[in-house]
Amino acid sequence: MVQVAAALLFTLAAGLGVTVILAMLKNNENAILSALLGEGAFPIDAAPQSGPLPQKITLRRSPARRDAPRPVRAVTRMQPALSRAA
Repeated sequence: MVQVAAALLFTLAAGLGVTVILAMLKNNENAILSALLGEGAFPIDAAPQSGPLPQKITLRRSPARRDAPRPVRAVTRMQPALSRAA
């Protein structure tokens, strides 16, 4: 009886998995097939093109950030690992 229930659950899970895969193929058929063919999600003609940057931008820290106050740690007294009674 337990084996029959396990077989039915396995069949249900497999059917659900196939249904999800078919739904994904239906919604994104072009993107999935082009990715499988090695073209990627975008065909080469419609892909975003990148070019050289017009000028180099250097980043520097602002003075207000450099002068920000640092948190102060509270000084605590170290407790010995063993008590004096030991």
